[in-house]
Amino acid sequence: MATILLVDDDPLQASLRKSILERKFADVKRVADAAEALCLVEQPQFAVNLGLVIAGHHMPGIGGPVFVAELHARMPDLPVLVLGGTSEAPGDYTGNGVCFRSRPIANEELLALAHRMLAQHECNTA
Repeated sequence: MATILLVDDDPLQASLRKSILERKFADVKRVADAAEALCLVEQPQFAVNLGLVIAGHHMPGIGGPVFVAELHARMPDLPVLVLGGTSEAPGDYTGNGVCFRSRPIANEELLALAHRMLAQHECNTA
């Protein structure tokens, strides 16, 4: 069972997204910022089950592109779904396994995209 790590500093949005994801996925962990997420990834017992990270483009402290680069320096094959505004550039994100979607994102689209990204990751690591 893969863990989904949700990185979101907005408590209301995070709670809503977490509950949506938990409809389909048993292990969803939420953290408030990128620094906390990177600390978790450094823990082998957490990182071994990590299958997907969902984060915002704008985060306090470390911004989305820097966070994704730092994350991929530690776990290069980890899929990352970045949620941003319609005016943000998906070109800020390079590398394999990074998907950028504009907000708002429909619940069904979020679930389907998370499912596809997790399935691809499992295929790549098997």
